[in-house]
Amino acid sequence: MNTGTTTAAQEWRGGWKTVLAAFIGFLSFSTMIASMSAFMGPLAEEFGWSRTLLSTGTGLSSIITALLAPFLGVLMDRYGSRRLALPGLFLSAVAVVAMATNTGSAAYWIFLWLFYAVGGLFVNTPVWTAAVAGIFNRSQGLALAVTLAGATAAHAIMPPLSVLLIGWFGWRMAFVWLGLGWGILSLVVCYLYFFDAHDRHRASAARGEQDGATDRPDFPGLGLAEAWRSPALWQIGISILIIMALTIGFLVHQIEILVETGVSREMAAGLAGMAGAMGIVGKLVTGALLDRYRGNLVGGLTMGSAAVAFALLMNDSPTSALIVAAMLVNGYTAGAKLHIASYLTVRYAGMRNFGKIYGMISSLVAIGSGVGPILAGGIYDMSGGYGPFLMGGAVALAFSSLLLLLLPRYPDWTARQRNVPAMA
Repeated sequence: MNTGTTTAAQEWRGGWKTVLAAFIGFLSFSTMIASMSAFMGPLAEEFGWSRTLLSTGTGLSSIITALLAPFLGVLMDRYGSRRLALPGLFLSAVAVVAMATNTGSAAYWIFLWLFYAVGGLFVNTPVWTAAVAGIFNRSQGLALAVTLAGATAAHAIMPPLSVLLIGWFGWRMAFVWLGLGWGILSLVVCYLYFFDAHDRHRASAARGEQDGATDRPDFPGLGLAEAWRSPALWQIGISILIIMALTIGFLVHQIEILVETGVSREMAAGLAGMAGAMGIVGKLVTGALLDRYRGNLVGGLTMGSAAVAFALLMNDSPTSALIVAAMLVNGYTAGAKLHIASYLTVRYAGMRNFGKIYGMISSLVAIGSGVGPILAGGIYDMSGGYGPFLMGGAVALAFSSLLLLLLPRYPDWTARQRNVPAMA
């Protein structure tokens, strides 16, 4: 990680290709979750499945990710991101295509999602964020924003694209087109341009520019025992667990939630795409703000807005203006959630053991992502509507934003490297 001797412009000149490749790779990884709300109706109609069963696949894959993410962190700290991302992109593309072979068997549906989880593990959030955070410092917030905007772009593109593909070719061939299209594009771009600090370090060592060089660069940051005792990391972890459970639960069910308010399915897909586009704006604006202001203030206020989005849809008969406002706010805040978690983890943990530490954070992200859709589906099946989910979500999101607002100041890793116990 740069220590501050380079300018933001110099960082971008040397790292923009890595950021571009990470953006495309993260977009490809996000295909299934972003498009699932479009497939939920057709699959339920063909196989007679409940919303809970349809949501179970994403939940179980998230559990696998939660269990294995710390192991991924160990590999990432040792070998770097590129050596994990390329095979992971291939496996993920195959897994999306395999969804087209669904037979109507609930067991087979779960198996397909478990297969997807194995491939997706190697292209999950830490792989892309570690690569970018390791080569940016001055403009780290904006660089991470562009990287993670890949997921937000997927949420903007995939719902309307999936609805169109399903209408044109049916849901089976829609899975094939999504898997092959994004899979091939991301593999080519990442093969050409996705190189992180580990790759640069190895190349430098091979040229003989470093004496006694090891296979990984020397990053500042917390030891594992220190990270375990860090109240700040616990606050970040608990907050992101709540945020992910509720926002992903909303995301997977968003078209059905909007249909419940009285809009058509086509209009709901358009609103979901609009929210995804707004998420790109939110991510980039948040990235610029994080490079200028305290991350806990930016994160807390941004995530607190998500509670407003849920509350706006709790009205029994929301007007068109309220629905649009809710989706705009939800898109903005949903686009920023992983970015804020990644940025705050880098700032409070450093890069020394980022893979392992963020692997644990990713486990919480995966647990929340898995529980959220099942929670929303279960509440719908029990109550016949999404109102209780929205009401409880608004309260919980307000609490999670408070956890971020109460975070302390960042550690000064430059001072720590010089063995000076200063705080910035």
